[in-house]
Amino acid sequence: QYGNPILRSAARWGVPAALMAGQLMAESGFDPSAGSPAGAQGIAQFMPSTAAAYGLENPYDPVAAIDAQGHLMSDLLRQFGSPELALAAYYAAPAPVEACHCIPPYPETRKYVPRVLEYYEQYRRSH
Repeated sequence: QYGNPILRSAARWGVPAALMAGQLMAESGFDPSAGSPAGAQGIAQFMPSTAAAYGLENPYDPVAAIDAQGHLMSDLLRQFGSPELALAAYYAAPAPVEACHCIPPYPETRKYVPRVLEYYEQYRRSH
């Protein structure tokens, strides 16, 4: 259902489409109405401040959120130089990743990164 928006955003921002799909699966199970107790919203689970910083007016609009996700991941991949660190920064915020240049020692972040990478490999192999 979200294949075309993912492919468009991946091409626009230079991010692997399979990585974006893996992230969306881990973040929300592709549910555009998802929310978290921490306040993350929509298919890509944007926090309101991050959504605002990326011009995402409605995080529950899946096409707009997927494009903002591609933009953010492009910036994080450029900043950190690896998918692992970019994913950690997406999940935990850039500052703790910058501080240690590692996946920070937060249990949820340490679970998130390998989960996304596992989905990434599944999507990459199947497409």
